[in-house]
Amino acid sequence: MIREKSARCVSGIGVLLGLLLVFGASAALLRNSADAPAQQAFGVLVALLGVAALPGLFMVNPNEARVLQLFGEYVGTVRAPGLRWTNPLYSKQRVSLRVRNFETQSRMKVNDIDGNPIEMSAVVVWHIIDTAQASFEVDDCGKFVTTAAEAALRKLAMSYPYDAHEEGQVSLRGSPLEITEHLRREMQERLAMAGVEVLEARISNLAYAPEIAQAMLRRQQAAAVIAARQKIVDGSVGMVEMALERLSQKNIVRLDEERKAAMVSNLLVVLCSESATQPIVNTGTLYT
Repeated sequence: MIREKSARCVSGIGVLLGLLLVFGASAALLRNSADAPAQQAFGVLVALLGVAALPGLFMVNPNEARVLQLFGEYVGTVRAPGLRWTNPLYSKQRVSLRVRNFETQSRMKVNDIDGNPIEMSAVVVWHIIDTAQASFEVDDCGKFVTTAAEAALRKLAMSYPYDAHEEGQVSLRGSPLEITEHLRREMQERLAMAGVEVLEARISNLAYAPEIAQAMLRRQQAAAVIAARQKIVDGSVGMVEMALERLSQKNIVRLDEERKAAMVSNLLVVLCSESATQPIVNTGTLYT
């Protein structure tokens, strides 16, 4: 695997000034050598040498690199910004080091671990850290990143359920931090060979597929109702238990088992009922 290495180059400012002096000297020689063929030939030679050295000048912008090659062989990478000069025979490929981002297909349909069809997409933030790998290990770095990101997103979806079925279970919808970190690691493993670092990978859209959306919505509503009723029943039982215990401690009234059962039943009806209950005032004794 080709790894990035630094290429030797010099500041282009000094070389540019030197070339200007060379061209000036060549022009002076040609102007003053009308009757001296040897001097005229020397002036032309100096001018040709200056022209041959000009292609060695190149500009490196901030957050940019130049990959140098000599007859197909990788020579090195220049990252220092500014005007530079190197061997004029080197080819110089521009590689951007800026942070880039993109969003995967907005309605990419995948299946979760339970086989439920869902639609999801993700936003990926990345940049190149190894210019040699990005230039020579993959054909098109941008397309490679897009394809690898979508493949990682599909694998992530097939590793978790959409909703958690048990307490503490990691799910796509209920565990955003764990899912985000898993997605970033999965993409980083796939993109390491391209010299790319994934800075962030976050799910931007997550929903059930339209064909099962209504059924899953009813399922979620039923689960929410069951959970709410369970909380109500737990609280009601606690309140009834506390009422019986307080009555017993204060010796306010003594109830046999049958009356305790009737009291428990009445309290549970009042506390657990979804609609307001109508009270009935007993004007007799407990037993009539």
